[in-house]
Amino acid sequence: MMTEVFNTFFSAHLPVLPVLLPLFTAVVLLLMGDGLGGGQQAKPTKQRLLSMASVVLGAVFAWWLMTQADTGALTVYPLGGWQAPFGIVLVVDRLSAMMLALTWTIAVPVLWYATANWDRRGRHFHALFHFQLMGLSGAFITGDLFNLFVFFEILLIASYVLMVHGQGADRFKAGLHYVVLNLAASTLFLIGLAIIYGLTGTLNMADLALRVAKLNAEDAVLLKVGAMLLLVVFGLKAAIVPLYMWLPGAYAVTSAPVAALFAIMTKVGVYSIIRVHVGIFGEDAGNAAMIVEPWLLPVALITSVLGVLGALAARSLARLVAYLTIASVGMVLASVGLFSTASLSAALYYLVHSTLVVAALFLLVELIASQRGDTKDRLQPAAAVAQPVTLGLMTLFAAASVVGLPPLPGFLGKLMMLQSVSNSSAQVWVWSVVLGVGFLTLIGLARAGSMVFWNVLPVASSAGAPVASGAPTSIVLSPRMLASTSALLALGLMLAVAASPMKRYTDAAAAQLADHAAYADAVLGALGGTAAETTRPYRGGEAEVMLPRRGAQP
Repeated sequence: MMTEVFNTFFSAHLPVLPVLLPLFTAVVLLLMGDGLGGGQQAKPTKQRLLSMASVVLGAVFAWWLMTQADTGALTVYPLGGWQAPFGIVLVVDRLSAMMLALTWTIAVPVLWYATANWDRRGRHFHALFHFQLMGLSGAFITGDLFNLFVFFEILLIASYVLMVHGQGADRFKAGLHYVVLNLAASTLFLIGLAIIYGLTGTLNMADLALRVAKLNAEDAVLLKVGAMLLLVVFGLKAAIVPLYMWLPGAYAVTSAPVAALFAIMTKVGVYSIIRVHVGIFGEDAGNAAMIVEPWLLPVALITSVLGVLGALAARSLARLVAYLTIASVGMVLASVGLFSTASLSAALYYLVHSTLVVAALFLLVELIASQRGDTKDRLQPAAAVAQPVTLGLMTLFAAASVVGLPPLPGFLGKLMMLQSVSNSSAQVWVWSVVLGVGFLTLIGLARAGSMVFWNVLPVASSAGAPVASGAPTSIVLSPRMLASTSALLALGLMLAVAASPMKRYTDAAAAQLADHAAYADAVLGALGGTAAETTRPYRGGEAEVMLPRRGAQP
């Protein structure tokens, strides 16, 4: 009996657990203290155990939700039992479940990596890490634009402190720029929300999708202003042209595990563009339909080109990876900008691949830099690394995946993009950019690899004195750090092995996102209660969703 009650309670409240779990974990960690005492020598063992256990449990919850979403269930969780659009709702569909699972899957190896030493270089690292996860999780599953803003602020506040974790003048300088830009973006976000709310009377995404279609041409003009302001805000988070200049400096100087976690943070901007400008201002939005269609594709293509050119000009491995992050964002949004189900599916597949490989590369950069003496990650001759075979093979695999060599997931994602654009007038531009960016990426990574692993300095002169400041080092990396980085690379390989089921999932996610009526019916009809009490099967397009029964009692 108790087991049934627990299972019913757990199933009913599963959608909110990825938000509450990191919140409660962070609070407990703050109450416990960071375990550092008055210095950096103490080991916060209890804090590490609690933090890792919480992240693993959160990953289980996220994958459980993704498994449910894969059945076609669109789960709506009305907080406090208040019906939308008046109450706050969390909505888990295929897209949000995928982003949630990706976030927590990356968080596990990244946090494991951080426990090797980074969590001892500053105060309250684990608590801030969980606040960041709370913000990310909430942003992906909220069904309300204002609460998207709230979760944005939660993840940004945590990221402000995480960015300067470990201290240093470069981090503080980059962190200041990061804070100022995001505060300005938050102001624009509120202005955009105020315009949209003033015209429609709602910020619930499902309700908004219905109301914008009914606005007259005069009101739609002002609504477009609000929507474009949101595009600017989301574009800054995603780092698209001309709003990308903050990212290379910020990501290149922050600690490796934080930069790896930030690989998913840029995708919050991408996700928000998809959710708002495909889910709300799509083809069914009347006079406000397809607002960003003339802009998104060319901006995305330019972003990808400038990103890879920045990578070619980079003088350090960290900045090279940061620019590749920008190039990957441009590639994803270019596919989104084609506004077809096939192209959106390709964008989602490539988004997962690029996030995993970028996170792995940020960790790999530090592994390499730690064995190059004073030269660190600068692209100039230095002493040979102590583990050239291990690090070389890891770098080769990551580079091949980024470039898109078959049969790795980067190749499959780009192939899906090229296939999706076959009937578009933009085919020549998309093919040229995708293939050109891939070729230039190959050149940039080959140059960096040859500089690090082949163009090395002699160990010492005949007198035994070091030849240069980049003196050889005998540092042998922690097995924990190597295992964590290898795990992220292995996840990318699994994405290639499981390409067929993953593509079926992204196809269904794209189709479900296009079914605005089903989404609105599910959200606006949710009255609370357990999932079993409030849902009935419905097949919309290619994706089966679970819609609430009209008149279900809370």
